[in-house]
Amino acid sequence: MGETMHLDPQFQAVYDERAAQGAKPLYEMTLDEARAADLAAVQADAGRPEPVREVFDESIPGPGGTLSVRVYRPAGQGPLPVLVYFFGGGWTLGSIETSDAICRSLANAAGCLTVAVGYRLAPEHKFPAALYDCFAGLRWTAEHAARLGGDASRIAVGGDSAGGNLAAATTLMARDADGPAIRAQLLVYPNTDYLADTPSRHENTDPLLFNNKSVQWYWDNYLTSPDDGQNPLVSPLRAPSHAGLPQALVITAEYDPLRDEGEQYAQRLRDSGVPVESTRYPGVAHGFFAMGGVLDAGGRALDQAAAYLRAAFAGDGAAHRV
Repeated sequence: MGETMHLDPQFQAVYDERAAQGAKPLYEMTLDEARAADLAAVQADAGRPEPVREVFDESIPGPGGTLSVRVYRPAGQGPLPVLVYFFGGGWTLGSIETSDAICRSLANAAGCLTVAVGYRLAPEHKFPAALYDCFAGLRWTAEHAARLGGDASRIAVGGDSAGGNLAAATTLMARDADGPAIRAQLLVYPNTDYLADTPSRHENTDPLLFNNKSVQWYWDNYLTSPDDGQNPLVSPLRAPSHAGLPQALVITAEYDPLRDEGEQYAQRLRDSGVPVESTRYPGVAHGFFAMGGVLDAGGRALDQAAAYLRAAFAGDGAAHRV
């Protein structure tokens, strides 16, 4: 497939390097190997982490035991708006460390306190463990915002890939549980439908990139049964109603099996009266948002996300809060 794609020149260089190295798909590795390889790749492509005024870890109570969160506090007078961020990795890979560069960049550029939640991973912990951990992290952040220097009336959620899925699902949970209030959601190439049967799912088969087999591997790790895929908290696109959800920025990539379902979710939100900004980045594949160190497109997407959050936090938010 590499010959038929029209890749961004910088992404083409990444692709060519993977090909030269004979890169092995993560789904062909053991779990330990895949987790280590994923972290190494993310850290290599993210560039040097930005300094932030203050970064510290805390342990919080979670539904299955203690959870780790990492708090990023940028320069500026508080109380600051707050972003609760969920890392990607197919609910299987990833950690607070894999989203470290993203959280640093967004904290600085958006001028917001950023809280990364270290949720439990599959397949050791199946759905709904990760989601319940993320919701617990959101509630804890809202309850402790003042102590952290944040403003509980200006909270956004965000995440990339599976983290985007978790962010979307937490907004459904918060709406239906009457809180916490969420001002906006940042969804970066999110999984939105387990049952997706879209052109992008069928077209993206290249083993050197995140592909259709990758998607299925992650779903198989996350779900106990395919029947769980019907649950709106697994497949937010299948929620009976999307009315009353927070305003959203949805970022997708041209060469991504999740492209179409992310864009379908953006349209479903629009159809439900939710203000949505949606951008497809051409010439890049899944994962580019975390590659700001080697891709200008990754840096532009981070800048777009930060500008969107700044604007969302600056508005009164009344119409878009949960």
